[in-house]
Amino acid sequence: MDETKPSKSARKREYLERQKLGESLIPMQETDLLGMGLDEDLLEAILEAKRMKKHGALRRQKQYIGKLMNRVDPEPIKAALARIDKL
Repeated sequence: MDETKPSKSARKREYLERQKLGESLIPMQETDLLGMGLDEDLLEAILEAKRMKKHGALRRQKQYIGKLMNRVDPEPIKAALARIDKL
């Protein structure tokens, strides 16, 4: 039993990092989002967050985006953001 699984704190930090990455996609242009090749559910959740005005609803939507981000590899998203920032 040499293998140690990450602590609860480490898992939470990773989750919050992915949620923050997902939140950074919300203010982006829809055309940029479509060109990133995002997961369909994730893209739909981000587009829905763009339309939300109520703070509580937007907060819950950001948490949902974080949950969806746990299903995808964040590296291609980070690379796409880096390419867009360079433009």
